[in-house]
Amino acid sequence: MNIEEKIVNVLKQIVKDIFQLEPEEGLVMIEIPKENSNGDYSTNLAMRLTKILKRRPQEIAAQIKEEAEKRLDIVDSIDIAGPGFINFWLKKDAMANIINTVIDQNEAYGSSDAGKGLKVLEEYVSANPTGPLHCGHARGACWGDSCVRIMRKAGYDVTREYYINDAGAQMLNLGKSLLGRYRELYGLDFTLPEDGYHGPDVIEIAKQIKEEYGDKYLNMKEEDAIEELREVGRTLELERIRKDLAYYGCEFDSWISEKWILSQGKVSDAVEKMKEMGLTYESEGALWFASSKYGDDKDRVLVKSDGYYTYLTPDIANHIHKFERGYDLLVNIWGADHHGYIPRMKAAMKALGYDPDHLQVDLCQMVRMIENGKEVKMSKRTGNAITLRELIDDIGLDCARYFFLSKALDTHLDFDLTLARTQSNDNPVYYAQYAYARICSVLRQAKAPYRKKDSYSLLKDTKEVDLLKHISSFADVVADSAANRSPNKICNYVQKLATYFHSFYGACKINDPQNPELSNERLALCDATRITLKNALELLGVSAPESMSKGEA
Repeated sequence: MNIEEKIVNVLKQIVKDIFQLEPEEGLVMIEIPKENSNGDYSTNLAMRLTKILKRRPQEIAAQIKEEAEKRLDIVDSIDIAGPGFINFWLKKDAMANIINTVIDQNEAYGSSDAGKGLKVLEEYVSANPTGPLHCGHARGACWGDSCVRIMRKAGYDVTREYYINDAGAQMLNLGKSLLGRYRELYGLDFTLPEDGYHGPDVIEIAKQIKEEYGDKYLNMKEEDAIEELREVGRTLELERIRKDLAYYGCEFDSWISEKWILSQGKVSDAVEKMKEMGLTYESEGALWFASSKYGDDKDRVLVKSDGYYTYLTPDIANHIHKFERGYDLLVNIWGADHHGYIPRMKAAMKALGYDPDHLQVDLCQMVRMIENGKEVKMSKRTGNAITLRELIDDIGLDCARYFFLSKALDTHLDFDLTLARTQSNDNPVYYAQYAYARICSVLRQAKAPYRKKDSYSLLKDTKEVDLLKHISSFADVVADSAANRSPNKICNYVQKLATYFHSFYGACKINDPQNPELSNERLALCDATRITLKNALELLGVSAPESMSKGEA
């Protein structure tokens, strides 16, 4: 149990014992004040209890202070400030005890059971297998991957899933585009569909097909050739997607195909079930879902008058399949243009008897690639997009992931390619990795390995205490980031940790032959910082290099 957890648990018990209240989730919260003069930790609990107890916050704070002084042996002093803030000053050696916790837990440090084993299915990327992944896909890919890493660290049982959109008009257009490029290779007249795919990847695949199958598709009926080429193209494009995602550090536990959903009869079963439940009606030759009764702004077509399903219908079947597999929570990462799609999917789940709150959608906003202050235009269909692999090869895997993760998913992101290539402290990835490399250098330069101690009572400098407090908060930050699916909070944590370490390094002499005991404790603090920083970077899928070209120490 870290210091923050200990204080929170004691405060919760005080609320129960003194005020006979069962504290609801989020009632008892503490924070690290911006100013050290306001204590090591602070809480506004008394002000939160004012409405419930109908008493002045200062009176409530006085009671909490009196009890906390008896129960918190790690606290040196407590005071009440302003309208009822309760500020805690810790004993000098209390904070430093986190060092052994970090060192003993090592790679497990930051883990918790906050998620209580909740079974979660997180679906992300799910791009059509009609071309290479590009920068628009890259943001959602690393966000979903990092969310899973963080949630698992916080005790959730998470499965990573990719839904392959391999049915519908876009796949037909892929087949037509491949046939056109294939005919072009033989010097024949060809046409590319207006909504087809004109990128260089289609040309490459057409060349592969010619090499492997020769002129086979010149001697077939056009519709048969398109059908076969669609399948060949799907297989090759999907293989490329898998490789590019692995190159990006993104692995998946499950790949579900829309074609498979259809072939297993799950779509027709879903439609029949909705009919039997009285959720549908016929109008103008089409079958409609009465979704407006369940929170949607209007009713939706399930089966068009020509007998074909709309996009919504197999998606409903897919989500039924997800719930049938026993997941407690379904999380989807969708593009921001799918905002209007959320109410209709939730309406379908509600109508079918599932809790719509157990389906949550995180929207991924647009990304603008900026180079030398100017936007780099992107178009997938014309082949002008920066592909995921090109981006990684240009700026490196670590920068590619970190820059996408640094801002909340639901905000627009300007991705500065020029900054990402910069090897300086202005680049947040370089700044964090340089801190890690510097720590490793300090530990290598030590005359002898540090010795663990039962108490680290010599670490009293403000810079040391600031660093210790931030290290101690790591598990809570991970739990909060997991609950809100916010990897950007881990990025913020990493930047602050690097800043606290650089500040400590600049102010405190670590390897001091004249003061071996203090040096020993500071080296232990360095190692605890190293472990914490490495664990945080791992949650982002970013490496922690032990040395860099610039002198680390």
